Amino acid sequence: MTLTLRYMHNADIPEVVSIEQASFRPAWSSDSYRFEINRSQCSYMVVLETAIEQPTTGLRRLINRVRGKENGTVKNALLGFGGLWKIEDEAHVSTIASHPAYRGKSYGEILLAGMIRRAIDLEAGYIVLEVRVSNTVAQNLYHKYHFDIVDIKRGYYQNDNEDAYDMRVELTPANRQKLLGLYAAIQQKVPFVDSYSMVKHPRLNR
Repeated sequence: MTLTLRYMHNADIPEVVSIEQASFRPAWSSDSYRFEINRSQCSYMVVLETAIEQPTTGLRRLINRVRGKENGTVKNALLGFGGLWKIEDEAHVSTIASHPAYRGKSYGEILLAGMIRRAIDLEAGYIVLEVRVSNTVAQNLYHKYHFDIVDIKRGYYQNDNEDAYDMRVELTPANRQKLLGLYAAIQQKVPFVDSYSMVKHPRLNR
């Protein structure tokens, strides 16, 4: 199975929204993602994609056998997505989610590591994100990548009024080296093709 980290396209929106709705309340709309991809001057949206081989059945299998073709088709599927905003010196992880069927396989970590490396390549001074105070799994991942809790945003989540931790990591020379080391480690653990973190935005050209 080949994993590819790449920029989000318009064609990804239905799958992204499906994962979004299974992950968050309230969820971003299709229009929100269209804006992020096509109009925003600060968004670097990313997806983690895999090619899944599906067996061919029925008449198509018979036709393939007659023609000497392999009995299988390849379908691309999204394992997760993320969003990064870069405004002046700040990089902001605006969203991140893995497909519910593929959680616990380090795919969320790949997305986070890719966005961090993208922020470093964009010469951000620091990275910020918000996380539910109850989401200790995500917090543990962010602590691994040297994010610290710097504040509590009271009632941040509108659907249930839950508080959020404001977490940040300063991109000092020492932290950049640590973060790049973590990126290299996750790429070795779960190999993936990176067509995002050091690739210019296809529309913004930066």
